[in-house]
Amino acid sequence: MKTILTVFLKEVRENIRDRRTVMNTLLTGPLMAPLIFVLLINGIVSRELEKAEKPLPVPVIGAANAPNLVDALRQSGIIVKDPLPDPERAVRDQEADLVLRIPDTYAEAWSKGEPAQVELIFDESQRDAQGSVSRLRRILDGYGQRTSTLRVVARGLSPTILRPLVVADRDQSTAQARGGMMFSMLPYFFILGAFIGGMALAIDTTAGERERQSLEPLFANPVARSRILLGKLGATSAFALTTLLLSIIAFSFAGQFMPTEKLGMTLSIGPHFALLTLLAMLPLVFLIASLQTLAAAFAKTFREAQTYLSLLMFVPAVPTMLMSLFPFKVETWMYAVPLVGQQITITRLMRGENVAAS
Repeated sequence: MKTILTVFLKEVRENIRDRRTVMNTLLTGPLMAPLIFVLLINGIVSRELEKAEKPLPVPVIGAANAPNLVDALRQSGIIVKDPLPDPERAVRDQEADLVLRIPDTYAEAWSKGEPAQVELIFDESQRDAQGSVSRLRRILDGYGQRTSTLRVVARGLSPTILRPLVVADRDQSTAQARGGMMFSMLPYFFILGAFIGGMALAIDTTAGERERQSLEPLFANPVARSRILLGKLGATSAFALTTLLLSIIAFSFAGQFMPTEKLGMTLSIGPHFALLTLLAMLPLVFLIASLQTLAAAFAKTFREAQTYLSLLMFVPAVPTMLMSLFPFKVETWMYAVPLVGQQITITRLMRGENVAAS
């Protein structure tokens, strides 16, 4: 045990001496991810909410064919713009999010009580325009429903005949569950933090020492190689665990600045969440340190080891992507699968579900 501790302290001291690497590993990585996460989420939410509250400019072709409809659009916060000479090209070139075209046959069909068609010209591939399209479509649908109700009442009929079936939504999700669904990428950042924390030391204690020709003299000592290996693994695990802890603390602090209330969600990542997440990640931290040390040991040079471990960092992304693309029912045995178990556990903690009961 004394030998293991000696090797452990030796590797820790040598790694701490490289202050630039320690700063990048322990501070830059854990702090940059939450900062970028908060800035992106706040920027996107603020932009979309501001856009939803602003009047929506819409070029209208054939406005004279439906003056009542145009007036209703203006009352609903739509700024009716002059028609464009080539609406399809304008939408493709992103000169306009969408264009409303009212054909000449609109007035005749409207006067006869027949369905009057209007055209929405937009580009579905432009994500920025999707909110504007949905907003205008809701306004048009509302105008159509109000008109049909007035027509039925004018004929002495009850407007309820227009709705023979009424669907009542009973959403069983909670605000915390919706928040957990939105921030389902958070476990990946924790796993990535552990990878980053142990990467530098795993390379330095294997390929780095081999390149400096200090590994062979170390093994020449009358000490079991397993103890030397355990000391190196312990040091790598310690730095990986430290980075993970800093990542959890940073995200717990950053969660207070997430605009979840504006989205009808809550994100509970306080001390209780941090403690349970750390416990769930402990087995994975030691596994990550072992894999990094094993991969780096096969390398002959420092750069070769960096290449191997850089490729290894893509492995945690696989379960995250699979779980996002192919939703499945969680089974008990899945908690024993590395990466998958941590992903499920942390996600359920964010959703406010009882992990112990599963």
